[in-house]
Amino acid sequence: MTLVTRLIEPVRTAPALARPGGIRSRIGWTFVVLTAIAIVAYSAVPYFTATLADLAGDDVGLAPTYAAAPPFVQGALYVHIVGGAIALVAGPLQFWRGLRTRAPRAHRWIGRVYLGAVAIGGVGGLIIAPSSPAGYVGFFGFGALAVLWLVTGWRAYRAIRRGDVPGHRAWMIRNYALTYSGVTLRIWLPLLLLAPLVMGQPWEFDTAFANAYAAVPFLCWLPNLVFAEWLIRRRGLPSYRLPV
Repeated sequence: MTLVTRLIEPVRTAPALARPGGIRSRIGWTFVVLTAIAIVAYSAVPYFTATLADLAGDDVGLAPTYAAAPPFVQGALYVHIVGGAIALVAGPLQFWRGLRTRAPRAHRWIGRVYLGAVAIGGVGGLIIAPSSPAGYVGFFGFGALAVLWLVTGWRAYRAIRRGDVPGHRAWMIRNYALTYSGVTLRIWLPLLLLAPLVMGQPWEFDTAFANAYAAVPFLCWLPNLVFAEWLIRRRGLPSYRLPV
């Protein structure tokens, strides 16, 4: 077995799947739902209440970066926002065991909507990544995120088409961990912004923001994937391992 094969081949950690449940799982699921809805309301909805030029004047989100971009790139930004918003809100429903067991048809349709949103959001993300205000770090960080978002979504779809339910669940966990980067980015950003104050360093907003935004293109999704893999192993789903 080659090194590459060992790196990318899923390992089935247990023949019997661990059943998620308990108060901690419900609290975690509720937290994910509420934070996803909050971020969509705070970060996505404003783009549909005014033009990019008007939002740029108020220094809202990415509007100053893309207000003067070509129409094709502006369209990709809106596609990315719509796809990401739908995926953020619809994704947790895919992990609702009650819906999955009592209404499997609804589960399948929500899954189709979710993966469709990931597809259009990921393509939009690839198009806008070269224009990231974080420069090359943003291009590579957000570009890699978009590619992995599309690939994990495709793997989740292929797994369920083959009837591989454990594999499908594992890939959906990885995919939503990437989707949830829309939330974790907005958690990391203020923490990094205030970090110099905590460490007693000189603080100036523009410099602190630039430094913080240079880190989040990778920081917003890499820890999510690590946590997703831990969760996958904990549930006995097909996971990955490094060669030893």
